[in-house]
Amino acid sequence: MRVLVTGASGLLGRAVAARVRDAGHEVRTFQRRPSGVPGVEDVRGSVTSGDDVARAVAGVDGVVHLAAKVSLAGDPADFQRVNVHGTERLLGAAAPAGATRFVQVSSPSVAHSGRSIVGDDARPADPDHARGDYARTKARAELAALAADGDAMRVVAVRPHLVWGPGDTQLVARIVARARAGRLPLLDGGRALIDTTYVDNAAAAIAAALERADDDAVHGNAYVVTNGEPRPVAEMLAGICAAAGVPAPRWSVPAGLARAAGGAVEAVWRVRPGQDEPPMTRFLAEQLSTAHWFDQRRTRTDLRWRPEVTIDEGLARLRAAAARGR
Repeated sequence: MRVLVTGASGLLGRAVAARVRDAGHEVRTFQRRPSGVPGVEDVRGSVTSGDDVARAVAGVDGVVHLAAKVSLAGDPADFQRVNVHGTERLLGAAAPAGATRFVQVSSPSVAHSGRSIVGDDARPADPDHARGDYARTKARAELAALAADGDAMRVVAVRPHLVWGPGDTQLVARIVARARAGRLPLLDGGRALIDTTYVDNAAAAIAAALERADDDAVHGNAYVVTNGEPRPVAEMLAGICAAAGVPAPRWSVPAGLARAAGGAVEAVWRVRPGQDEPPMTRFLAEQLSTAHWFDQRRTRTDLRWRPEVTIDEGLARLRAAAARGR
């Protein structure tokens, strides 16, 4: 197939593009800067531009859509413009261009309302109760994508949870930076049990969804993807910090206090946004203090996929990359 991968300049997008390329497909990537993936055709542009999208989808058989605005803060209109309207624009152009498969890369946050998730499968996306502009707009985007599923174009939504690995400038880099500065607290002692996903496993699951999209048992559905190795927040943070050679967080604050502080910080940020993301938000406090781990049986059966890299092996790879200065 000729496959378009959007958002391939990010950690997961690059891994997906390489995985699909290695499966023997012809890969075109689409993002605002070069993807850096060898052996692919780069198309520069934005999902917010109809002309750019038309150039990107021309002649493709399948689309894997990862491009999104990912942030804890920002103008709500920007999230809507990129995550919702950008997805709708891509969906509207893909089928007429000949695409018969579409994988929407979503997030478990589309169905997270602030309560613990304990062994659940993929709940329906719920933009009315999702927390924060990112989660709400990703929920709307997923609903739009699954509504486009049909005979002409088969659509699958994949929700990788807390993706990490070497070269990660989002989750890992922020954890390390905050730990180094002594600004990474544990909430309620870091006891909440959470799932995470090593980047290679997430990429393999997305590639599997692309291959399996024609199956009537698969298309039209959403799948949460994780390593299937839930660990306490404190243990996971300590492992990432140890790999980077920085002290693990040792101080704890009550989750209720952190949520209240996060709400106050969000209010200030809306009026006077800082240069970086806010140090705490209500959504972040909820993520760090509530359990969220998932039943992976349907995902593994339907996608015919299993994780290839354990968390311990992933942490070893993270440590090796840090030692090489990468």
